[in-house]
Amino acid sequence: MMSQARKRSLFAADDDEPMPAPKLHARGDEAHRHVAALVLARGGSKGITLKNIKKLAGLPLLGWVLRAAVDCNMFHSVWVSTDHDEIEKVARSFGAQVHRRSAEVSRDTSSSLETIQEFVRLHSEVDVICNIQATSPCLHPYHLQQALEMITLQGFDSVFSVVRRHHFRWQEVKEGNNKVTKPLNLDPANRPRRQDWDGELCENGSFYFTTRDLVLNKNILQGGVTGYYEMKPEFSVDIDVDIDWPVAEQRVLRYGYHGKVVRLMFCNISGCLTDGRVLMSGSGEDMVAINTKDTVGIQMLQSEEVEVVLVTSSVDLLNSVLVDKLAKRAGCEVAKVGEEPLKDLKLVLERKKLKWNQVAFMGNDKVDVSCLNLAGLSAVPSDAPIVATDAAKYTCRNVGGSGAVREFGEYILLQREKAKMKQDRIDTSSK
Repeated sequence: MMSQARKRSLFAADDDEPMPAPKLHARGDEAHRHVAALVLARGGSKGITLKNIKKLAGLPLLGWVLRAAVDCNMFHSVWVSTDHDEIEKVARSFGAQVHRRSAEVSRDTSSSLETIQEFVRLHSEVDVICNIQATSPCLHPYHLQQALEMITLQGFDSVFSVVRRHHFRWQEVKEGNNKVTKPLNLDPANRPRRQDWDGELCENGSFYFTTRDLVLNKNILQGGVTGYYEMKPEFSVDIDVDIDWPVAEQRVLRYGYHGKVVRLMFCNISGCLTDGRVLMSGSGEDMVAINTKDTVGIQMLQSEEVEVVLVTSSVDLLNSVLVDKLAKRAGCEVAKVGEEPLKDLKLVLERKKLKWNQVAFMGNDKVDVSCLNLAGLSAVPSDAPIVATDAAKYTCRNVGGSGAVREFGEYILLQREKAKMKQDRIDTSSK
């Protein structure tokens, strides 16, 4: 079949609402096809050491695209192909499965196609693959949802992301060559104004949807009935060298996907709201210090209808009277947990009829790892041990008891504001 290119225009969608698994009605047995997301994340990056897990705006770079893939809710499985232990830990903390790639496809000269082919051969259940680039941190769930619909509902065999560029291109002249340059996409005598020129579509590398047949039997990622999905320039971010990092960080803070809407925040008292110390007076009274920045941060969340529940455990040195005073001062409910906080906090969520993807969790130690992994948003203070930092989706710049709770609260409200702006765009476009 001849390739057909077709534009998929970008439109706003509410990616905070869960979408069902793909329902394929186009042709025959397509309803039973397994659709997998696959992120290639090799440990031996040449431009930036361990680039895929370097923190960008508080999260590992890899985490931004994994969050979008998982929250897309249209993939039967989400995978990371890697050869590195630390990358594997990060991948699993964001809910992805891990394919340990072989040495043969982990070399500097290995191509993406070869790595994807290995994955597909070893996972016979996979029929449709979405190769997502880890270096595209402004990817949103609705980009993936809409592009996948082109495969599942419109009959395309391959779909890839593009961005519209308005660049005039000229032929390169190699040093020592007597040739002169010439224009490749314009007539200098009739140079168009930007507003009068549609520009050109260029791959932005965010994602490539393809089929098992194209990968294994045709040795290509783009073929068959081919379509493209156009993304707006603000979402088309790529990171290759160090100089790209600060620009990407500012872009992702403004345009990145910051997770689902948070309804509740669990916050450990000891080590998060306080610095973990308990001071004892000469009269035998226990005392702790609370930073007013953090109490204001809690109030900010509460004013935006985000409930805050303070968490204390049996191993904390804080006595119950002191905990009650802290809770009263902050205006929060207290959840008392045992050696396994997850078990007790699950009961709290059941009572409040909430799911973990609607929850933010702030912890600071090894016992918190399960909750840090499960929560839709999670954070630790900057002085938390590595085992907790590795599990958290956000690492604060501030230490516990010195503004970390306020910082995480602002991060939560930022993603809520983005969700609201997105819904406003939907409401406007539907009128």
